[in-house]
Amino acid sequence: MPELNVAGLRDCQVSAITKLEASLKEDRPRALIQMATGSGKTFTAITQVYRLLKHANAKRVLFLVDTKNLGEQAEQEFMSFLPNDDNRKFTELYNVQRLKSKHIASDSQVCISTIQRMYAILKDEDLPEGSEDDNPAETWQRRREPLPVVYNEKIPPEYFDFIVIDEAHRSIYNLWRQVIEYFDAYLIGLTATPDDRTFGFFQKNVVSEYTHEDAVADGVNVGNEIYVIETEITQKGAELKAKQLVERREKMTRKKRWEQQDENEAYSAKKLDRSVVNKDQIRTVVRAFRDKLPEIFPGRNEVPKTLIFAKTDSHADDIIQMVRLEFGEGNDFCRKITSKTEGDPKSVLSSFRNDFYPRIAVTVDMIATGTDVKPLECLLFMRDVKSKNYFEQMKGRGTRVLKPDDLQKVTPSAKAKTHYVIVDAIGVTKSLKTASQPLDTKPSIPLKDLAMGIMMGAARDIDSVSSLAGRLSRIDHQIDETQRAKVEEVAGQPLRNIIKTFFDSVDADAVMEDAKAATGQQEPDEAAQDEARSKRIGEAAKALNGTLINLLDTIRRDLEQTVDHDNLDHVTRAEWAGDTDENAKVLSQDFEAYLNDNRDRLEALTIFFSQPARRSEITFEMIREVLDALRADAPRLAPLNVWRAYAHLDEFKGMAPDKELEALVALIRRVAGLDETLTPHADRIRKNFQNWVLKRHAGKGDKFNEAQMDWLRMMRDHMATSFHIEADDLDMAPFDGQGGLGRMYQLFGNDMEPLMAEMNEAIAG
Repeated sequence: MPELNVAGLRDCQVSAITKLEASLKEDRPRALIQMATGSGKTFTAITQVYRLLKHANAKRVLFLVDTKNLGEQAEQEFMSFLPNDDNRKFTELYNVQRLKSKHIASDSQVCISTIQRMYAILKDEDLPEGSEDDNPAETWQRRREPLPVVYNEKIPPEYFDFIVIDEAHRSIYNLWRQVIEYFDAYLIGLTATPDDRTFGFFQKNVVSEYTHEDAVADGVNVGNEIYVIETEITQKGAELKAKQLVERREKMTRKKRWEQQDENEAYSAKKLDRSVVNKDQIRTVVRAFRDKLPEIFPGRNEVPKTLIFAKTDSHADDIIQMVRLEFGEGNDFCRKITSKTEGDPKSVLSSFRNDFYPRIAVTVDMIATGTDVKPLECLLFMRDVKSKNYFEQMKGRGTRVLKPDDLQKVTPSAKAKTHYVIVDAIGVTKSLKTASQPLDTKPSIPLKDLAMGIMMGAARDIDSVSSLAGRLSRIDHQIDETQRAKVEEVAGQPLRNIIKTFFDSVDADAVMEDAKAATGQQEPDEAAQDEARSKRIGEAAKALNGTLINLLDTIRRDLEQTVDHDNLDHVTRAEWAGDTDENAKVLSQDFEAYLNDNRDRLEALTIFFSQPARRSEITFEMIREVLDALRADAPRLAPLNVWRAYAHLDEFKGMAPDKELEALVALIRRVAGLDETLTPHADRIRKNFQNWVLKRHAGKGDKFNEAQMDWLRMMRDHMATSFHIEADDLDMAPFDGQGGLGRMYQLFGNDMEPLMAEMNEAIAG
């Protein structure tokens, strides 16, 4: 194919198309394009389809989606697509058909279809009404029998040359995989949130990896912050008392009747808005959101464009009624956008996107994925989400960048879209379901202090760097051209370059490659990776200087304001997610529960909790096993995160460890009751070593000489990172450089092995 004309394309789109065509040239049958939500996946795909039709002799392409809404959106994008080498639109050059029946026109060159409809077409059946409306992202995860697919002579396997699979992380396994694999075609997957099964299906042929962090660094996306609203009933449920009059309401018809409650009936929080509706709970959440808006969005004269996620269609109706009542606004202020919306849901969606009203939209899942609403600045979750990929997609509704002038057309008092806010009223963010976390994980640390800490080398951890990059990205979206020029003059480079450099410095893949190069090993250990990361952060930090930091801090203070507001009645919590007492308690309780649940499965936990005599046997590999299990089962319980929680609860004032394994050992000991308060692993090792030596020297036996003490101190330092020492370790650094096993035998003779056993036991504590 001819060289790609890059006019009008982002760098990430150019990279995706170029690498995809290289993959096709190698005749690889499957390829995955991973691009962050809002970075133009569909536009990239259409550009590629255009080139395949024009230059690669492709006869027919299937563009596969999983909801009618996404199909309609894809059709609109094909209709509006203008190639950069032709003055005619795509649909003037090629026939595009969105399938609405089982008939496929013989002259269609691009077919847009839901996977449900394609399954019905292969069976030569009509698709039941409404089968394409609902998003099956969560229900498809359930284990069910595969759908049978048999040969259809009207639609043979070679019917399509290429199949583009939108939201591929949802469409390629379980129920629908066999629909895709029926066709003998090249498969091109599009997703922002791949999982292991997605990578496996596409044979690990990932031609594009453009993450949310990359998109924020490039100014394509904005990051998020989290604001939490908790109420008593949301957390605990409530109880219906015997003999009280209660309203019974049919879910579908909304028909009401009143009757007396027969007996006391407690209902849990999970039953809210499903089997039990408590209107005061909805009112309390909505009222808290209303009253906290000056704190969440300072300086606004109108409610920012807000999308509320409801549990069910009836729950959406209850929310809409309460929003209109509490805000004192009419019907246009808050509208429902679901498949059951009265009138035309697409018209309501268009108004939500382009007009002043509605300010608030309520949906179940119709616009949870794939629908572009760039002015959206707030997502209010009043429903939980089981799927982490689906949650990521829902969050993606807020991440789109919008120019200040375009934002002000629908939200006049907004200055710029610098970030979006997740308002969590149900606990959806408590368990980590998403790869892209709030970029600013240290909101309590002032920008100036954070930047100075990184510049001076006092804060070189991932959270600090990510937080600084997120803050700088927000500033970059707010500043005018004069301020931008001043920053570039002081920095010697554009601010966006600095942001990207910081994001790149903590990129896991880049860190791993540096560690490989430094060690010559294909799987460098954690220490090597930490060293590589530290070097990358150090290089990135060179972009900072005192003058630049002061300038950025001055700009920040000119752009932002802070508004205080009192807590509301019946609201137990309304604040930014952070290191609060409640956060710390929840995290520590969850961590303790995890350790107790797995104490019989993981050997290190078994020893710590139940076999004190074996604590000296605990090895690096045992602790690593616990860490790996935590990462797989409960990523939210990362040791450094949990350390901060316990440090807060124990009022610990010392330095936090920079190694996860060291933090993990200290935390396990704290939970197991071996340490009354949080005690850094290295401090405990040094103290136990000192006490052991003093005890040895206080006895009648021989005292250690200076050469022996130097050797013992090396052993102590080794145990601080490896937790245990044995004879084989003496053939490795740093012992091998000092004579190894032979040297220790020279120093301690036949006492060598008993001494090592004694030291292991003494330091294990």
